[in-house]
Amino acid sequence: MDMKLELIPVPVSDVDRAKAFYTEKLGFALDVDVTPTPGMRVVQLTPPGSGCSIMIGTGMGELTDRTPGTVKGLHLVVADIAAARAELVERGVEIEEVTDVGGGVLYAWFGDPDGNTLALQEMPWRKGDSF
Repeated sequence: MDMKLELIPVPVSDVDRAKAFYTEKLGFALDVDVTPTPGMRVVQLTPPGSGCSIMIGTGMGELTDRTPGTVKGLHLVVADIAAARAELVERGVEIEEVTDVGGGVLYAWFGDPDGNTLALQEMPWRKGDSF
C-alpha cells in the first residue's frame, strides 16, 4: 500500500504575512488561495520540487485555530545546503549557520514570522538520482 503525505497545516496569526514569507522569501509556489465560504480562507503553498504542501488559512476549525508558531521541525531537504542557505539569506531570511550533526548530515534552522520552525537538510546519500 502506497501512502503519500501531501498537506501539512501550519497555524499562523496573519495569513497574508505568512503567504508573503513563504512565496517571496522561501520561493514556495502559491497553489490555492480561495475563500469558499465567508470566514474561511484556504491557502496552499508548495516548496519547489516537493510533492508535499503546507496549508495556512482561517475558519477551518482545529486545522487553523491552533496556536501560531507551534509547528516545529519541518524539513526542507536540499541537494546543496550551502547554495540553498545562501539563496535564502539573499532573500532576507534569518537562518542559522550550517551544522554537521554527524554522518555528513547537515542542517540550517530558521523560523517563519510566527515562530514555526523549518530546517534545510542535506544528506550525503541523497544526491544525484537518489535525490
